[in-house]
Amino acid sequence: MAAGFKTVEPLEYYRRFLKENCRPDGRELGEFRTTTVNIGSISTADGSALVKLGNTTVICGIKAEFAAPPLDAPDRGYVVPNVDLPPLCSSRFRTGPPGEEAQVTSQFIADVLENSQIIKKEDLCISPGKLAWVLYCDLICLDYDGNILDACTFALLAALKNVQLPEVTINEETALAEVNSKKKSYLNVRKNPVATSFAVFDDTLLIVDPTGEEEHLSTGTLTIVMDEEGKLCCLHKPGGSGLTGSKLQDCMSRAVSRHKEVNKLLDEVIQSMKHK
Repeated sequence: MAAGFKTVEPLEYYRRFLKENCRPDGRELGEFRTTTVNIGSISTADGSALVKLGNTTVICGIKAEFAAPPLDAPDRGYVVPNVDLPPLCSSRFRTGPPGEEAQVTSQFIADVLENSQIIKKEDLCISPGKLAWVLYCDLICLDYDGNILDACTFALLAALKNVQLPEVTINEETALAEVNSKKKSYLNVRKNPVATSFAVFDDTLLIVDPTGEEEHLSTGTLTIVMDEEGKLCCLHKPGGSGLTGSKLQDCMSRAVSRHKEVNKLLDEVIQSMKHK
């Protein structure tokens, strides 16, 4: 009977749960799904991570390549993010060129990289005006069940912390790059941005970490990205219901506490890998 009611009146079905301050999957309104992270998942990449947020699963692989620095910034390298939402992860996506959601997510990740200064592009310069690193950050969704922005941001941060680059010197006689693969060093990850997403129901009620179904039924979504100093790196609100100042402040406070949870999880995983 409940399954039939959910099919015919999905929004009313959700409202009955929300009135009791809970959700159909048993979570409270301010509760995140179980979050896990696995670092170094792809042995052929220079850095990688797999993140699961409930059923939503994103893998990030980073490849480092050489390139000439940009003419207007000869002392900088590049970070190139790309998000792929293939049909494999959900029936809502089709094969072919990236759809709107994939493009929006890629732009969101690019904004997070730029605004948070997670990596200083000057750190990627090998020889000013001659050679720099390009980090291609490919994020692929393996299972889509909502809140893709949080999962992608976390996977990117974890993968960047896993990147090791070899020592590179320029031979003055030949002007060629010489790579010492035996001497590698970790990237200098300067900031730890963490995204926290919310869905708005009936223009007033806020829930965190929405599933795909909750996003579909909501009247708006909001994503806040904070760093470890509590600074706002990015705020993504693609239309929908407006929010009062007090509601927005509540979201910011939840984002600060979520940052601590995610950072603690990531530190524990990194420490456990060092002891192996």
